Amino acid sequence: MYTVKQVAELAGVSVRTLHYYDEIALLSPAKVGGNGYRYYDDAALLRLQQILFYREIGMELAQIRDVLDQPDFNPVTALRAHRAVISEKIARLGHLIDTIDETIQHITGETTMSKKRLFQAFSDEQQADYTREARLQYGPDTVNESMRRWKGYTPAQREAIMDEGNRIYDDIAEAIRANLSPDDADVQALFARWHGHLRHFYEPTLDLLRGLGELYTSDPRFIANLSELHPDLPDYLKRGIDQYVDDLEFAEIERMLAEDEAARSRR
Repeated sequence: MYTVKQVAELAGVSVRTLHYYDEIALLSPAKVGGNGYRYYDDAALLRLQQILFYREIGMELAQIRDVLDQPDFNPVTALRAHRAVISEKIARLGHLIDTIDETIQHITGETTMSKKRLFQAFSDEQQADYTREARLQYGPDTVNESMRRWKGYTPAQREAIMDEGNRIYDDIAEAIRANLSPDDADVQALFARWHGHLRHFYEPTLDLLRGLGELYTSDPRFIANLSELHPDLPDYLKRGIDQYVDDLEFAEIERMLAEDEAARSRR
C-alpha cells in the first residue's frame, strides 16, 4: 500500500490533485484508514498512469473516467494505443525540428526555402495530431467525415488543395500589408474563399469557424506557422473570422424572421 504523499511523489502530481480525483470518482484509494488517510494499491497506480497518459493527449477528466470505467476496458490495449500516439508525436516533432532548422537557415540567408517547404511539417503528420485533438473538441462524426474526404483525394488533388489554402493565407497577408481592415468587403471575400476551402475537409458549422479563429490566436503551433507569412496574421485572421461569422449569423436571423413573417401572413 502507498500513502497519498508517496503516490504524489511517484507520479509527479500534487496531493491536492489526488484528493480531487477521489472527489470526482476518477481515482479512488484502495482503502481509507480510520484516521482518514488514503491508501493506494498497485491497481490504483496503474489506473493513475492511464489517467496521466490520457491527460497528455488532452482528454477531459470526465471523458477519462468514462473510458476507464467501461466494462471492456483493457489496459494493455490502451497502453499500446498510447505508445502509438506518442511515437507519432515524436515523428511529427522531428519533422518540426527539421523545418525550424531549415527556416532559420532561410531567414539568415544561408539557404532559399520555398513557401511550400515552410508548411511541409504541417501536412499529413500534423493532420494526424489534430485529428486526435479534434475528436475531443468537435466529436467523432465531424472528424471521421474529414478523414474520409481527405483519404478520398489523389496525391495530386491533395497537393492542389494545400496550394489553394496557402494562396488564401498569402492573399490575406497581402491585405494586411495593404492596410485593409478585416471587415473590408474585399477582405471578407477572402474569408468566404477560406470558408469554401474548408469544405474540402468537412462542412464547417459557424461555431467551428469561430473556434478556428480562437485556435489561430491560442495554439502556439498555428501562431508560429502563420506568423511566418506576417506577424499580425493570427490576430487579423481571428478578427476577420469573427466579422465573417457575425455576418452569417445576422443573415441567418434575418432569414428566420422573414420565414416567420411569411408564415404569419399565410394564416
